[in-house]
Amino acid sequence: MRALTFLARRFVAGETTAESVAAVKKLNKKGLRATLDFLGEDTEDESQASAAADEYVRLLSAIHESGVDANVSLKLTQFGLNLGTAVAKRNLGRVLEEAKRRGNFVRVDMEGSAWTQATLDLVLDAHKSFGNVGTVLQAMLRRTVGDAALLSKAGVKVRLCKGAYKEPSEVAFAQKEEVNANYDAVARDLLDNGPFPAIATHDDARIAAVLAHAKAKKIPADRYEFQMLYGLRARRWTELAGQGLGMRVYVPYGAHWFPYFYRRLRERKENVLFVAKSFFKG
Repeated sequence: MRALTFLARRFVAGETTAESVAAVKKLNKKGLRATLDFLGEDTEDESQASAAADEYVRLLSAIHESGVDANVSLKLTQFGLNLGTAVAKRNLGRVLEEAKRRGNFVRVDMEGSAWTQATLDLVLDAHKSFGNVGTVLQAMLRRTVGDAALLSKAGVKVRLCKGAYKEPSEVAFAQKEEVNANYDAVARDLLDNGPFPAIATHDDARIAAVLAHAKAKKIPADRYEFQMLYGLRARRWTELAGQGLGMRVYVPYGAHWFPYFYRRLRERKENVLFVAKSFFKG
């Protein structure tokens, strides 16, 4: 466990709000944006879910008071989705209201496929009421092409990632090549039709495909951004930002780091390679 704690320290900004904001300040100085994620999921009761929402309200206040360039990302099971839709909706509404008051934006992370439809339903509903909310789609899921079209039509901002959850073959592509092909197809659709898509990947081939499509379609760099995980490929962040491209770093913090860290290593072999290389390249 000590070795894992040492490793996680590289990829988690700390356990407190103050530590996370300090990490964002360092990123901002390098021309990098951030999104902050207070780690946690699958709350066991309504008091835990409410406490998670309280933390995000404090976090939004800290972002505003510090003046850092950051928005927030959250998981709905942390807000009580596993306890019932009403619980999650109430807690999400509190955070969105505070974010709107602060002129900020909230990204609802996507979890396992069991939660996909409920997450999309809540996000679409919240977008009608607040506007300052987006979500995440996973290229590994077979349904994602349709979901991307639906969200673009509704004007919901999407972060596209490959996906880090273990899923059955009937709902997800099993082969890396299939996931990559779907990623590229959905990315093209989001660039053409979606509002400010976030291209979340560490894969240079996926980045190159996006840049080629943007160039071919004359899509300016201020119409989309790239996103990567804190602690992974830091040199690449600054390279992309140095090319005049939007670059946002996903910065997790909090004591419940193990599920987040383990998921990134378990599902995709390339993540293990990135972790190993990061200790030598930075």
